[in-house]
Amino acid sequence: MHWEDYIVADPEVMTGKPVVKGTRLTVDFVLDLMAGGTSEAEIVRNYPRLTVDAIHACLAYASEAVQLARDVPIRAHA
Repeated sequence: MHWEDYIVADPEVMTGKPVVKGTRLTVDFVLDLMAGGTSEAEIVRNYPRLTVDAIHACLAYASEAVQLARDVPIRAHA
C-alpha cells in the first residue's frame, strides 16, 4: 500500500493540510484519534468515508514524515 493513493493536500481544502482523499478529515485528526486510543473499527464506524486502508495510509504518511524530520526537538526527561 502506498500512502500517496489515500492522502492528498490541496490549498483549497483544510488550508492545504494533508487529508484523506475524498474527505475533509486531516491526517493529524486521524492520528490524534488513534493516539487517544480510538480503535480502527470505531474510527471507521464514526467516519464511514474512512477505511482501514486509509487509516494505515495516515500512519504510513506520519512515519515517513517523522523519518524526514531532522530538527524535531525532544526534551530530555529527568
